[in-house]
Amino acid sequence: MIPRYTRKEMAMIWEAENRFNKWLKIEILVCEALAELGDIPPEAIKNIKERAGFDIKRIEEIERETKHDVIAFLTCVGEYVGEDSRYIHMGLTSSDILDTSMAILLREAADIIIADLERMLSVLKKKAYQYKDTVMVGRTHGIHAEPITFGMKIAVWYDETRRNLDRMRKAKDTIGYGKISGAVGTFAFIPPFVEDYVCQRSDLKPAPISTQIIQRDRYAEYLTTLAIIASSVDKFATEIRHLQRTEVLEAEEFFSGGQKGSSAMPHKRNPILSENLSGLARVVRSNSLAALENIALWHERDISHSSVERIILPDSTMLVDFMLNRIIGLIDDLQVYPENMLNNLYRTHGLIFSQGLLLAITRKGVSREHAYEMVQRNAMRVWKENADFRCLILQDEVIMKHLTKDEVEECFDINWHLRYRDEIFQRVFG
Repeated sequence: MIPRYTRKEMAMIWEAENRFNKWLKIEILVCEALAELGDIPPEAIKNIKERAGFDIKRIEEIERETKHDVIAFLTCVGEYVGEDSRYIHMGLTSSDILDTSMAILLREAADIIIADLERMLSVLKKKAYQYKDTVMVGRTHGIHAEPITFGMKIAVWYDETRRNLDRMRKAKDTIGYGKISGAVGTFAFIPPFVEDYVCQRSDLKPAPISTQIIQRDRYAEYLTTLAIIASSVDKFATEIRHLQRTEVLEAEEFFSGGQKGSSAMPHKRNPILSENLSGLARVVRSNSLAALENIALWHERDISHSSVERIILPDSTMLVDFMLNRIIGLIDDLQVYPENMLNNLYRTHGLIFSQGLLLAITRKGVSREHAYEMVQRNAMRVWKENADFRCLILQDEVIMKHLTKDEVEECFDINWHLRYRDEIFQRVFG
């Protein structure tokens, strides 16, 4: 069952029709290769290519009896082909078809996710430049630290998304291997030429060596890449959730006309899109753990991975596609409040400039430890008394023995903190 949030393009990849078409394509390619080797008569391969087909309901009917999906598929195809069906699946094992076709499906899914990431980069770049000079406070441990700009925060997301794009391209390459090597990978009844032939025509590479299956570290890398992408989306969504808190309200999700936030409280505007993304990321991360568990199988293969992959591969690709499209729209429509950012910046009455004071005093020859104590003593008074930090510094006779009034004023210059933002943007965006 395709989840309701799935986009059409991604959903079509995992439809039974597409899956069986891939199986049939590989079976026919194998027959073509065997015909080139002289193992299938010309008239038989002609008949197979002309008549081979399937009916999904018939496959399901046969599978209820055989309890084996590939056999049910082959039986159904055989009913279309007739006597020459004896040449189909000759020397193969089920995983030759399953794993090779799965590589094709996962590469198709990767192409969609790669396109999503490319669109996300475009939106992030636009927003980063839009808010390049929008000053806000940077926070560490959730506490005010020093000034940044909102554009710099978005630029961090851009750089991370670019790494995710590189990871996804690599994962697509890692998963793009097929195998047509028989029951335990020895080519006992199917020569390596067939594998080369099938993979070349399926935009895949032959696995250098396989058992009955493609080794599942490839799948684990693919799923882990999806988990990292989902975790990045979770990170961006979590930041938006924090910025939307009533006490902060520096940014928030777009709230459309007629939208409702709560069944009980009409005033509510909740970050439901971001919360949804954080929740879905947990599912994708969990699926990556299952993929890691699938690496260790008995000997040349057991079937413990199969049932898992029928869930985690479609679900994870569909979820990540959905998540990326949701976060793209969320960021594109994000409501940003620069005035609130400035108001919040000054809520701590200048405490965010403490490091500048510390360094200015040490440059006068005072030990770091002594300078730290001087500045911290006044900073703690600001926390307790709600006083103005600059005024306390100017009134501190010990500190003013080392600094002039102008030197103190320079320490409270926001532009000092942001003077390299052009260089940072050049590093990120080129």
